[in-house]
Amino acid sequence: MEKITYRRAMESDAEKIVAFYNYVGGETSYLSFEKDEYPMDVRAQAESIRGLEDNMTNIMLLAMDGEEIVGIATISSSHKIKARHDGELGIVVAKKYQGQGVGTELIRQLIEWAKGNGITRRISLDTRADNVKAVELYMKFGFIVEGCRRNATLLDGKYYDLYVMGMMI
Repeated sequence: MEKITYRRAMESDAEKIVAFYNYVGGETSYLSFEKDEYPMDVRAQAESIRGLEDNMTNIMLLAMDGEEIVGIATISSSHKIKARHDGELGIVVAKKYQGQGVGTELIRQLIEWAKGNGITRRISLDTRADNVKAVELYMKFGFIVEGCRRNATLLDGKYYDLYVMGMMI
């Protein structure tokens, strides 16, 4: 394992990003998609990354171990005037890199980016209520549980609650 580096996604990363998401979808049940269910193909992912250029309210950060993607974190905001101040955070770290500070650093960098963009004033996210480590990590950064969507996820015949979390920056 090399030193983990962090950088913005580039169009040339599209194939690796799609492969990463499709892989990690099978590593955890906490994501909104399963293995090989990531909704974008390589072309759509490249277009999405191209759309991030000069975008003040949307970002995709990659955590890299050499040339391998080990984590991805995003903030996505609406272009609508009344909602663009609120960015939705998404994050996933490959299982073998969890517990090593990768998620913490990705979130820290996203929050710093949001503080500096002049538009984002609130960050929100949804996470499964039983994902205790994630909930603790978000709370460490100042996120609070704003609500609970009961039985929002159905997996293998079992229902799970989702926490709606947010923070003002």
